[in-house]
Amino acid sequence: MPVQESVAIPADRLRDFVARIFSVAGCDAAEAARIGRYLVSANLAGHDSHGVIRVPRYVAWLQEGAVYPGMGLTIIREDKTHAVVDGNCGFGQTIGPLAVDLGIKKAKQTGLAAIALHRAGHLGRIGDWGERAAEAGLLSLHFVNVAGGELTAPWGGVSRRFATNPICITVPRAGGVPLVLDFATSRVAEGKVLVASQGGKKVPDDSLIGPDGTISGDPRLLYGEIEGTHVRDATKGKGALRTFGEHKGSGLAFMCELLAGCLTGGATSGPMPSGPRRITNGMLSIYIDPAHFAGAGFAQAVEDYAAYVKAAQPASPGGEVLLPGEPEIRTREARLAGGIPLSAETWAAICATARDLALTPPLL
Repeated sequence: MPVQESVAIPADRLRDFVARIFSVAGCDAAEAARIGRYLVSANLAGHDSHGVIRVPRYVAWLQEGAVYPGMGLTIIREDKTHAVVDGNCGFGQTIGPLAVDLGIKKAKQTGLAAIALHRAGHLGRIGDWGERAAEAGLLSLHFVNVAGGELTAPWGGVSRRFATNPICITVPRAGGVPLVLDFATSRVAEGKVLVASQGGKKVPDDSLIGPDGTISGDPRLLYGEIEGTHVRDATKGKGALRTFGEHKGSGLAFMCELLAGCLTGGATSGPMPSGPRRITNGMLSIYIDPAHFAGAGFAQAVEDYAAYVKAAQPASPGGEVLLPGEPEIRTREARLAGGIPLSAETWAAICATARDLALTPPLL
């Protein structure tokens, strides 16, 4: 492939290529297809940090035995309204839907349900799981942590203590396209630094902090020297991500550790016990059936208030007030039409992973 700044790949071709990679790597066809579907879904939504840039890392984890193919949920304890479940270190793209579907089933029966998941492989874009619940007509809240994934410094500190600890709240709408609030409690997601380190969009200059308190946007603070490498290792860097909103983001990140780490029966981001290092997600999810609460008037109330917020005067001429999830909707439409943009370095890393598995990348 000639050297170029970026490539744009049709979503279906990229999805199929990623699925082939994981099929060859050792996943069955259904699981490989799920991984391809959800990684590409993240790219389509504009969350490239959780998209196919993860392929080399996922394959490496699979080969190292840090994540296992073909796993399901183990129910530790449950009743009608909640369950504590073990993801058995399976791929998040398999474990995530299973956990969500269990929550949907319980909430449909009781009106309110909670699922405490621990030891899941990387769950990817959490908005996908909120959208899955919204398709069933449910509101959902998700609090996530990463056991063994210290990347982010608490407000007032420089040492890593939290992961990026996302929070997602999703509300169904009558038209079928839900409202999705999905954000990391770090100033930027680790994956956005990963994208920047591979020639993609730069992160803001205040995204990271060095051991001496220096504020920076340099990915090397997180990964160490990156020249000539494809797979990034966050243990090599001497700096940390910063939380968003000063003490507010730091407080939310702390609470995610307690809810998704301690309450689920999993583990917090640190300190880690001795033994092999494995990074897994914990997720506390709450599912609400509006039919058991506001009833038939809920959907119209949501639309009325959304319209009222949208009608606010823009801050600048020609501007627009956007609702949670609208940027993703527009990005998805644009990328389905014009392809998914990947930096040349990201595409090269994916192709290198495929070749290592004796799989020939598609010609573009």
